[in-house]
Amino acid sequence: MVKKIAAAGLAVALLATLSFAAGKGRNGGSSTTGTMTQAQKDTLLFIYQEEKVARDTYITLGNLYPKQNTFATIQGSEQTHIDKAQGLCETYGVDISNVDESNVGEFVVPVLQELYDTLVAQGSQSALSALKVGEYVEITDIDDLEHAEIGMPSDVVNVYENLKAGSYNHLDAFRNAISKY
Repeated sequence: MVKKIAAAGLAVALLATLSFAAGKGRNGGSSTTGTMTQAQKDTLLFIYQEEKVARDTYITLGNLYPKQNTFATIQGSEQTHIDKAQGLCETYGVDISNVDESNVGEFVVPVLQELYDTLVAQGSQSALSALKVGEYVEITDIDDLEHAEIGMPSDVVNVYENLKAGSYNHLDAFRNAISKY
């Protein structure tokens, strides 16, 4: 599973680099809302979809393990994360018209589709495996947010810092639930 996440990050970095090298969006960022490079916009879309991976994974695993309320508790918070990331996409003109949040388990970023499928398969093995998937998702989200905020405008950094704080809380909740096994 770690290889899948690493591949996801590598794919995004490669896409971002190729977009920038092709001459798209060389405007540079500003300290607040304004223009963004294509690489930065690609990162906004990736984070938006990654937050959806978390929510959708928790919905799916929560349905498999309804007695494990950690998933139900956190999926609502993940929707807030999605909304915040969506707001950034809208602010910076990232096209999200092909994203349908109501379709649980469907993603426009192919590597995140693969990630979701892998996470659900892993979490379907047992309730404990599902909780460990949740822990893994939160660790990955924190790491990705830390990397994504580098070079971003201050409003994006502020949102990502808030998302990270929420992810740390989610991580604590999953670790607490795991400790009961």
